Order: sequence, then C-alpha cells, then structure tokens
Amino acid sequence: MTRYIAYRVLALVPILLGTSFVSFGLIHLVPGDPVVAMLGLEADAQSIAALRAKLALDEPFLLQYVAWLSNIAIGDFGRSIQGERPVAALVFTALVPSAQLALAALAVSLLIAIPTGVVAARHRNGPKDLAASFVALCGLSLPSFWLGVLLILGLSVHVPLFPSSGYVPPLADPLGHLRHLALPALTLGAALAAATMRMTRATMIEVLRADYIRTARAKGLPEREVVWRHALRNTTIPLVTLVGIQLGQLLGGVVVTETVFAWPGIGKLTVDAIFARDYPVVQATILVTAALFVLLNLATDIAYAMLDPRIRLS
Repeated sequence: MTRYIAYRVLALVPILLGTSFVSFGLIHLVPGDPVVAMLGLEADAQSIAALRAKLALDEPFLLQYVAWLSNIAIGDFGRSIQGERPVAALVFTALVPSAQLALAALAVSLLIAIPTGVVAARHRNGPKDLAASFVALCGLSLPSFWLGVLLILGLSVHVPLFPSSGYVPPLADPLGHLRHLALPALTLGAALAAATMRMTRATMIEVLRADYIRTARAKGLPEREVVWRHALRNTTIPLVTLVGIQLGQLLGGVVVTETVFAWPGIGKLTVDAIFARDYPVVQATILVTAALFVLLNLATDIAYAMLDPRIRLS
C-alpha cells in the first residue's frame, strides 16, 4: 500500500509542474500588453515601466516562470493589483466558502441519489424506475442558473424561507449560515444527484444479477439486507470515481451558481479578477484549482486501493 501511494504521489509532480507552467503562461496569451490592460490606456510610460518591473515582465519568460515558481514554493503568490492584498490570503479565504458549498452540495446529492438509484434498480422498467429516470433527466437538463433563479423566486421571494443571496460565516451565526447555504447547495446538489442516481442505478442493476446475490437470497436473507448490505457495497468504486470528479469540480468553483447567489467562493473570485484584469489572482486561482483537482484524483486512487486490494497489486 505504501509503495502504491508513493508511486501515485511521484506521478503528480510532472502534472503539477505542467499545470503551473500553463497557468503562468496564460498571462502571455492575453492580446496586447497585460500591463497596459491593467493600468488602462491613459497610463503614462513611467507607471507602465514601474509595474512591468514589479511583475518582472521585463525579464525573459523562463526566468519569470522560475522566479514565480520559486515564490510559490515558499507560499508567496504575489500581491493583487487591486488593493495590493496578498494573493494567497485572497485565494485561501475564498476556498473556505467554496469548500462549505461543495460539501453541502455533495451531501444533498448523495442523500437524494443513492436511495433513488437503489429503488430504481430494484424496480427496473417499472413506474418507480421511469419516474426516477425522468426526474434525473430533468436534473441533467436544467441549467444551474435557471434552477437557481427558480429557487430564489419560489423559496425566497414568494415563500420567504431562505435568503436569496449572500454569505454568513458559520462561527458568527450557524443558523444564518445554513439558511444562506441552503439554496446554492440545493441548486448544485440537484444536478449532481441526477448523474449520481443514474450511475447508482446502472451499477446496482449489474450487481443484483451477480451469483453471490442469488446465493444470499437462496440462504433466506431479507431483501433489505441483500440490497443495502451486500449489493450496495459493491457499487462504491464507480461512485467513488464520480464523487471524486464532482467534488473536484465543486472545489474548483462553480462560477454561475456562486455568481447567482453572491457566494464568495473561488469561482466568483476568479471571475471578479478576470474582469478587473488582476492577473496575479487569476494565475493563483487557476493553479490552486488545478492542484486541488489533481490531489482529489490522488485521494480517489487511494480510496480505490482501500476498497479493492486487487488495484494496488496490479
């Protein structure tokens, strides 16, 4: 197991280096002079030269990249053009609300999808299966911004149960935090639940045909125990794959949902930085998002090895 984990960690090094190179190089793909884009066309030559020297844009590309990567290695992502705040503080402050929203949306998704998928698989091609499949198709088809607006109109405007937007820290007001979290988590969780439900249903149908399930039934085990204890456990590996991908996408920032609900996560920070042409923040958010996705893939691989020993022996 230790050798397997070490091998997977070493395989991440070139991926992270390549990701950092791409994220740093994005600023050089911006049409025109990025310094002029930051300061505006009215900026004088002295201000342009000073900012170019401050950002080390007057150095060769590779020297800029090495210097930037060296600073990141010690936790220094530079300073924001807007407000001169440390970029690392901005990014990691935004990661906290994103993580809270991601975990809440994932919990909503699993609570809806797993029971629904199991019921649909047990009643394959029956009314319950058709109803669950129709609802899942609707969940996959609905744009998140439209569903978010519908939830705001229904549960915030017409029936004022939840706030329409904003963020409250959980330590400042736990109940207020949950009320502000409810609508964006439900918006994201509905779309995630649709995909997870379809995966659960397909895997459960296959597992329920296995020989050991027929043996368990032949022994006289209750159907509930056969389904929930024996069959469901063997659907976990496909679900781990899907959940790992979904969590990576959520932690990377769900731009539309965070914008609709004014949720101060990493996605909204990235969009605001792009509009403000705050390139140090854009570079940092891209790199951190990619690194989170890669690390979650590593966690998924480790979960594979724990769930199925055959994987780490291969």
